[in-house]
Amino acid sequence: MSTQDSKSLKGKLALITGCTGGIGYATAIALARHGCSIAVHYNSAEAKANELIGEVEKFEGVKAVGFQADLSSYDGVRKLYEDVVRVMGHPDVLFNNAGVLGGTIGPNGNIQDVSVETFENTWRTNTGTAYLLTQLCLPSMEQKKWGRIVFNSRYVFAHFDDRSSYSVKLNVNAFDRSVAAGTGGVVGPHYASSKSAMHGLLHWIANRYAKDGITCNAVAPALIVETNMMANPSEELGKRIPIGRFGVPQEVASVVELLVTNAYMTNKIIVADGGWTASAF
Repeated sequence: MSTQDSKSLKGKLALITGCTGGIGYATAIALARHGCSIAVHYNSAEAKANELIGEVEKFEGVKAVGFQADLSSYDGVRKLYEDVVRVMGHPDVLFNNAGVLGGTIGPNGNIQDVSVETFENTWRTNTGTAYLLTQLCLPSMEQKKWGRIVFNSRYVFAHFDDRSSYSVKLNVNAFDRSVAAGTGGVVGPHYASSKSAMHGLLHWIANRYAKDGITCNAVAPALIVETNMMANPSEELGKRIPIGRFGVPQEVASVVELLVTNAYMTNKIIVADGGWTASAF
């Protein structure tokens, strides 16, 4: 495979989960600009999905179709995959972007407050379903000797809203806390471990399938406005970011775009946080 071939997305199909959120939406536009058709996954935001389909199909030769699925269950994943293959064909690009918090107890919370059922549900939704969807998409990529798999391993910062709970609304104290997948974060053990597991998963996949023309990476965004995980952040917090402002979904999408178009980038976790952390974890 030549490097030139690796950059061309014309005629390729990307399946993006959580496509109606800020990052998923922006990524769909970024890949469509390269001529890549988009399988638009959504759970409940059908109107937003239809809006995105209209935007994507403005690009010449690009198709977009919406697919509703509840990815909190393995049956939902299987249905999504089967629907996409039946309507659009086998995905060449998979962006595992959907996820849930599963409730928040904070870094000083009591582990007893996270039931094993909550732990299992969070793992299934964040990691298990992403694993299954990747497992389903890989054989076709392997046969074609071309594939791109990207995980969204979100950073999550938070602060106390009151004595009893945390909120993912950000304030200046957020930076004094850790991040989920790397150091435990502020949500809870269920969320942190589900995101950390993604890293081990991508490392194994990257090593195993690199010689088959398949790359596997992750983007770890933090401090990104216009997303569900970051509502009403304070201006003071923005000033403390080394770059001096919050990020926007298009800037995360550009990282995914890099990982999809570059055949030499694999086995990497790219942190997009305005320079707050010096390197990946």
